[in-house]
Amino acid sequence: MIGKTVSVALTAVLAVLVTTSAAWPWRGYEDWPKGGFVKPCSLDGVNPAYHPAIFGNPVFARVYYGFVRAPDGSWHVVPGCNLPP
Repeated sequence: MIGKTVSVALTAVLAVLVTTSAAWPWRGYEDWPKGGFVKPCSLDGVNPAYHPAIFGNPVFARVYYGFVRAPDGSWHVVPGCNLPP
């Protein structure tokens, strides 16, 4: 009786693990993280809206990435930026 109960429980757990792990990659594109990555001294292809941790803090953006915010709200690379990638 105990062996059968354990077997049924393990089968149920295995079924849940298999179905969730198999279904995970098929989640829609809208569930994927957005934004990619940001390289220091380069704003090529970067959308600041997807990187609030960087562009939400102008001091951090300047020190670690070489970006400055213009009075009109646009972002630019510091002239002569040479931070390591």
